[in-house]
Parts: sequence; structure tokens; C-alpha cells
Amino acid sequence: LEYVGADVSRVNHVGDWGTQFGMLIQYLKEEYPDFTDDVPNITDLTAFYKNAKMRFDESPEFKKVSQLNVVKLQAGDEECRKIWQVLCDVSRKEFEKVYNRLDIKVTECGESFYNDKIAPVIGEFDKAGILTSEEGGAKCVWVDGYPQPLMLQKSDGGYGYDSTDMAAIKYRIDKLGATQCVYITDFTQGDHFQMVFKAARKIGWVEGDSHRLDHIGFGTVQGEDGKRFKTRSGDTVRLVDLLDEAVSRMEASLNERIAEGKAGITKDQVHETACAMGYGAVKYFDLRRNPTSNYIFSYDRMLDTKGNTAIYLLYAHARLESIISRAEADHGVNVDELIKGGQAIVLGHKSERNLALHLEIFADCIEETLKDLYPYHICDFVYNLSIAASDFVTQCKVLGTDEMQSRVLLCRATAITMRQCFQLLGIRHVMRI
Repeated sequence: LEYVGADVSRVNHVGDWGTQFGMLIQYLKEEYPDFTDDVPNITDLTAFYKNAKMRFDESPEFKKVSQLNVVKLQAGDEECRKIWQVLCDVSRKEFEKVYNRLDIKVTECGESFYNDKIAPVIGEFDKAGILTSEEGGAKCVWVDGYPQPLMLQKSDGGYGYDSTDMAAIKYRIDKLGATQCVYITDFTQGDHFQMVFKAARKIGWVEGDSHRLDHIGFGTVQGEDGKRFKTRSGDTVRLVDLLDEAVSRMEASLNERIAEGKAGITKDQVHETACAMGYGAVKYFDLRRNPTSNYIFSYDRMLDTKGNTAIYLLYAHARLESIISRAEADHGVNVDELIKGGQAIVLGHKSERNLALHLEIFADCIEETLKDLYPYHICDFVYNLSIAASDFVTQCKVLGTDEMQSRVLLCRATAITMRQCFQLLGIRHVMRI
């Protein structure tokens, strides 16, 4: 979207305001009663959450107090807010570890941000005459096509996902001026967001084609055994550890290439190159399929130098750059000077024409991606482009031929297009491997 000129706000709608925080607040109060004077060093959030969840599931009393903590937190209780801030700060530090590795820049705007905006939204629905009071006093909004309503306020006075998401979409449309909102969550929340979109239309925030509202659901990441990766309620494999393991394996592979005399990088460049390739491999493995489908997380497959992987693509790109560098070093052909001089590209061989045709459909790929917002279109394009490039450099000798200038330019055009695809996918490119 940004590539075609849209002003994009990348918002991380963190879950910092729900039942889980009432549970965590109560657990911290019980386990660290003197937390106000001695702030605990909670570095293993996974273990902390797991222990709190166990207590929540096993103790009805703990569960009830936890639920009341949520109401107190949302009402501004000083003690709950203080504990909540400690937990948010710890979480944020862990998030940053992942963001830094993946070059992610987002604005955190979680559920808590919308807390003071919920009551006015409920009032607006009430004034419009489309708010109903259900059994127990819960305030709800019904939309066509669904057997249950959106609950804007619970019977105990608390707010849930429905409340926050209605306040959020109102804020994004009215205050941010968004004309398109893209929600990316677990695919099981698809119905929930369709209800939110319908409610926004029902009250008149969205009319006709004035706004585009999209939900992109992602499937389940599975282990090698085909079972779902454990989440917060069980044994968790942290994303930061998965990323670091990918880098570690790439470092071993690159050091092996250096030892064999096959590498175009030095020992000092191994870590930086391994980070680009390892992180890129994990990203690409996730992005190259329909996001709603489940897939098995496999280091061996994602780090494979053959097939539809980021590793293969990065090697293909480095090969093209190597040819361009050798053209100048060995033959005095500078591709930038060729471009300045207006040197034409001549497509005489069928593999040259095939590669050029692949380059021509880049714009079509972007248009297709904008329709459904699925990155796998870009992955498919750059993979097929790489295959065409590999066929070209195999079928057509580039260096030391009468066609060298034209073919070096074709290599440059392909490398530039590949780098643009890498950028769109959030993958760092490397010039040499």
C-alpha cells in the first residue's frame, strides 16, 4: 500500500487490557506482596503467564478476583494500574527484541488506549436507538446474519473485545481519517470483525464505498509433528529463539562455504549476512503461502538453497550482482555508465525474452496484491523471476561476449526488481554470499 502512495499507519493493537491482565495482576499481588517497594524482575513472561493461567483454571476464587481486577483496572484503580504498567513494560521489552530483528517499525496503540473512548461510543449507539439491554444488563448491538450480538458492555460493567474494537474503528475512521483499515489476526476472529464492520455501517460511520474494511486471518503454525505450536497456556517456543536459531544455522552454513573457498564474503561479514538470510528465510516461509492455511515450521525447508525459499532467492540475486561486478572488474563494463549512455537491451535469445516478459508483469503482480492484500503474490512473482534469471544466465553467456553490455543491463534490471520485491516483503538483500 505504501509503495503505491498510501499513507500507512502501522498499528500494533496489543492485548493489554483484558481478562488475562486481571489474572496476571492477581498473581503478581499474591506472589510478590511487597512489589510496591521491591519491583520484581520478571524476565520470563512465558513462565509467569503459565503459572498464573494454571491458578486461574484451578481456583474459582482466584478466577473471580481476577475478573474483578479487570473492572477495577478499567475504572482506574491505582494499585491495579501500577501493576499493569510493570507488566506492560516487561512485555514491551520482549516485543522490541523481535521488532529489532525483523526491522519492524510499528506504533503501539493497544486496547488500553481506547478505554476512555468506549463510553461515548456506547452512548452513540444508544442515541441511535440500536443498543439493546440483554439478560443481566449487558449492552449489545445486533447485526444481520449473526446469531449473537456484539457486547459493548458486560453485565458487570466491564468492557471486552467488542467494546474496544468498536471504539477503535470509530477512532481510526474519525480521528486518523483512515479510508482503509486492514486487520490481521488469527483467522478464527473472522466473524467477529465482520460483525464489527457491519456495526460500523449500521450506525453510519461507513457508508457505501466510502471506506474499505479488510480482515486477513492467518492459520496455525505447526511443529514438525504436525501439532499446533504451544501457546501461552502451554510450553512455548519463543519467536525470538526461532529467529536466532535460523541465524545460527546460516552462520554455520556460511562458515562452511568460507572454509571450502566458495564464499564471496569474509569471516567478519558472516554474522550480518546470516542475519539477513536467517530472518529473511523465516519471513518468506510464512509469507509465501495463503495466510489462512496452516503450515509446518521446518528449518530444513526454509533454509534450503533450492526451491521456493528466501535463501534460494538471495543466492540468485547475489549471482546476478557477481556477474555485474565481474563485468566491470574483468572487462571494464560499468553498468551505471551503460544506463547513462542509453545502451539498449537486445532480446535475441528466447531465455532473454522470457526473462524480460517476467519483468514486465511486475506491475500486474502489484495490482493483484492490492486486491486481496496477500503477499504470496509477490513471493510467487519473485520466485518465478529468479527461475527465469537462472535459466537466462545458464543459457546465455554474459561475460566476454558481443552481447555482454545488453546482458549485463538485463542482469541489473532483474536485480533491481528482485530488491524491490525483497523490500516489499521486508527482507534484507545481500550483494554477496
